[in-house]
Amino acid sequence: MSTGSGEDLRTTITQRWLYYDEFQTGTVYAHRPGRTITEADNVLFTTMTMNSQALHLDADWSASQPFGQRLVNSMFTLATVVGQSVTQLTQGTIVAQLGLTDINFPHPLFHGDTLYTETIVTDKRLSASRRGQGIVTLSHTGRNQHEDIVATAVRSCLMWTEEGHRQSQTEPEARNRFRNQELG
Repeated sequence: MSTGSGEDLRTTITQRWLYYDEFQTGTVYAHRPGRTITEADNVLFTTMTMNSQALHLDADWSASQPFGQRLVNSMFTLATVVGQSVTQLTQGTIVAQLGLTDINFPHPLFHGDTLYTETIVTDKRLSASRRGQGIVTLSHTGRNQHEDIVATAVRSCLMWTEEGHRQSQTEPEARNRFRNQELG
């Protein structure tokens, strides 16, 4: 919009995610939409990662096993659970993923199931060695359309503080300082 005097009054809003400063312990984030898992997803991921497990690839053999059908590769399930959180929480504000712990798959995921993920912020602290950054601990839970828990994982992320990120973008010496620090 213009005022006629050549002055542009438009406001630009850039989609962004959360800085370390904005995470609050105990907050639950529901990541939507869900993701319906297809046979193609499972077969492609399984073969791309060179996993020849018949439980993921052989429909005939899997029919004779306890679940009576092929299972979605648990690593695909884990990657999707983490991936569903990215756009809401860490895209553009994460420095590094530090680790995953307490990974469990208490119920199988099958072709045609829809995966929904929630994340709870369980802890956060400023980094002792990396100024302008902090460590956030996220507890992810993936459920199918029946509310069965199909995956859980605890994830630690090194995140920018808002000021640290701004400095790293605008000050060349700060950018080099951030690059040369150890993680954690």
